[in-house]
Amino acid sequence: MIEYEPVIGMEVHVELQTRSKMFCGCEVAFGGSPNTRCCPVCLGLPGGLPVVNQRAVEFMTKAALALNCTISQRSEFYRKNYFYPDLAKNYQISQGEVALGMNGFVEIFAGGKNKKIAIRRVHIEEDTGKLLHVEGNRSLVDCNRSSMPLMEIVTMNPPPAGLDQIESGEEAREYLQRLRQILLYLGVSDCKMEEGSMRCEPNISIKPKGSEKLGTKTEIKNLNSFKSVNMGVDYELMRQEKVLREGGKVRQETRRWNEDRGTTSSMRSKEHAEEYRYYPDPDLPPVVLDETYIQRLRDELPELPFARLRRFMADYGITEQDAEVLTDTLEFAELFDACAKVARDPQEVANWLTGEFLRLVNAKGVPIVQAKITPENLADLLDLIDKGAVNRNTGKAVFEEMFVTGKSAAEIVKARGLEQVSDSGAIEAAVDAVLAANPQEVERFKGGEEKLAGWFVGQVMREMKGKANPGVINKVLKEKLNG
Repeated sequence: MIEYEPVIGMEVHVELQTRSKMFCGCEVAFGGSPNTRCCPVCLGLPGGLPVVNQRAVEFMTKAALALNCTISQRSEFYRKNYFYPDLAKNYQISQGEVALGMNGFVEIFAGGKNKKIAIRRVHIEEDTGKLLHVEGNRSLVDCNRSSMPLMEIVTMNPPPAGLDQIESGEEAREYLQRLRQILLYLGVSDCKMEEGSMRCEPNISIKPKGSEKLGTKTEIKNLNSFKSVNMGVDYELMRQEKVLREGGKVRQETRRWNEDRGTTSSMRSKEHAEEYRYYPDPDLPPVVLDETYIQRLRDELPELPFARLRRFMADYGITEQDAEVLTDTLEFAELFDACAKVARDPQEVANWLTGEFLRLVNAKGVPIVQAKITPENLADLLDLIDKGAVNRNTGKAVFEEMFVTGKSAAEIVKARGLEQVSDSGAIEAAVDAVLAANPQEVERFKGGEEKLAGWFVGQVMREMKGKANPGVINKVLKEKLNG
């Protein structure tokens, strides 16, 4: 039986967070009344001449640098010609063979191994309009999205020596998540798949294992989440293998992912590149970037996720799992970095931030940057717990008030009278009261039900309003119950 291997290419379109469109001054925003943010330039009307958005070029150059690309000091705009109702000009402005960024890679971790996924190019495009399907067979066109600045990131198959290609739905999802994370660190896009500001169109084919000849590829559209990318790629690989094993032929086409059924279905035949009749745009000058400009943008890049993850593990000795969570966003990574520098135990900082802090962020719907936890206040709270001034449960209540108010731990503990009681005499009195009130449980414990020890601790804590030192409680209970 022939064994097949996948060939998966990824085309990712990302809308840039500029204030105006790629080639005109119209506002960039999501939603709004149809056809209220467009002009003769983005509608392709006679006399409308495009002007390059320099901010978009800057954002794209930063992204290409972060994706380890070589920056082309000269690249040109081309017209990609095709007819579709959402393309008012009947051509889309893109770039030619030489893109702004060439030959990069993205590091991923999937299936238990690290891979460097090869990127062929990062180039400038403009977005199209949007079709709104209404009743019957009618559709309306909204041109608000026309000419929004787009960055297209295309992977390379086969990859050059030392780099890898995507080989499964899981790897496709991980690649997309890493790409999104990097772009969010840079602040060049909000990468909201549900709003279409990040769109992924995998190209899928299979070939006999070891063969140099590529199979016929299909493109998948309508993938609106990381989960759907994973499932869509895996389904299409299985579908193509089934077609070939049954003696059929895979058609070169664009297919639609059907989320409700978990399948793909044919949309239209896939165009060949030559059908687009690419040629240089006569209305736009080349993009020319000098080395000084490129170096300035390189120097402005933040420390990126993978580099920061490795540094956190090396410098602070935290686990890889915690480092992965803490580097998920730039804001979270910077908060941990600041806290770990002033606290005595970075792993304990990681435990509180990945646990209690994230719980409060999610429960209260507060963005990380608006939480009022400061590095100094968190370090002070951990010191109070470490010294036995408050126990861990009380510490959580203090932490929540710190999160909301920004007050110091010492201030909250004093105002609410939360100091931990470690006096053995007071704790012994509380233990005696609990044991006297629960003679049956005492007999059960002495009869072998040692799991009741935790129950007794809880009763003593309740008796002392949660302020008792758990270590002292356990010591006194052990003496009383085993005496």
